[in-house]
Amino acid sequence: MAPLPDEFLLPLYFDLGATLLFGLSGALLAARRGYDPVGLFMVALATGVGGGLLRDGLFLQQGPPMCVQDGRYLLAVLIASVLGYFFAAGLDRIRGLLFTVDALGLGTYAVVGAQKSLALGLGLGAAIFIGVINAVGGGLLRDVLVREEPFLFKPGEYYALVAGAGATLFCALVVSGQWPASRAAVLVIAVTFVLRVVSHRLGWTTPPARTGPHPQVPPR
Repeated sequence: MAPLPDEFLLPLYFDLGATLLFGLSGALLAARRGYDPVGLFMVALATGVGGGLLRDGLFLQQGPPMCVQDGRYLLAVLIASVLGYFFAAGLDRIRGLLFTVDALGLGTYAVVGAQKSLALGLGLGAAIFIGVINAVGGGLLRDVLVREEPFLFKPGEYYALVAGAGATLFCALVVSGQWPASRAAVLVIAVTFVLRVVSHRLGWTTPPARTGPHPQVPPR
C-alpha cells in the first residue's frame, strides 16, 4: 500500500471532549443500573476509550494505547465517572448533546482507525474493518460489561453501517482518488454525520434475518 498523500490529525481537544462525553454516556447507563463507583468507572472507561483500546491493543499493536500514554484521557473518564455518579438524574437531559457528539464521533473515529491502518500498509478490507471497530468498539465493550446483548448484533438504527460506509468512502478517496487525507476526512465526517442524523430522524432500521420454520429433528 502506497503512503497516504496527507494525514488527518484529530484535534486533541475534540478527542478528549469526545472521550469525556462517551464516558459520561457509559457512566449514566451504569448509574441507572445502580453500579458502585468502581463498576461505574469501568463502564465509563470501556465506553470512552474502548474503540482506541481495541484498535491499538488488539489490531495495530504499536505500543501502549494513547489513553495510557497520555493521562488526560483517564482524567476525562474520571471526570465523567464523578459526574455520572453524583449528578446522573440531572444529566439525563443532555441526551441530545450526547447523540450529536456520538454522530460526529462515528465518522471521525472511523476515519482515524482506517487512516492508521492504511499508514501501516494494511489492505483496504482490514482498514475498513479496523475503522469500524475504532468507531463502535466502545459501545460493544460497554454492552459486554453490563451483560447486554451487544446492540451491534440486533436490528436497530443505522450505526455500524454508517461507520462502515464512512471508512469505505475514506479509503476510496485517499487510495483510489488520491485525495489528501485531511480533505477526505472532512467530507467523510460530514457525510456520516448527516447519514446518522437523517436515519435517526426518519426511523430507518436494519432488518432482522428471516428464517423459515425450523426443521424437525428426528428422534434418535
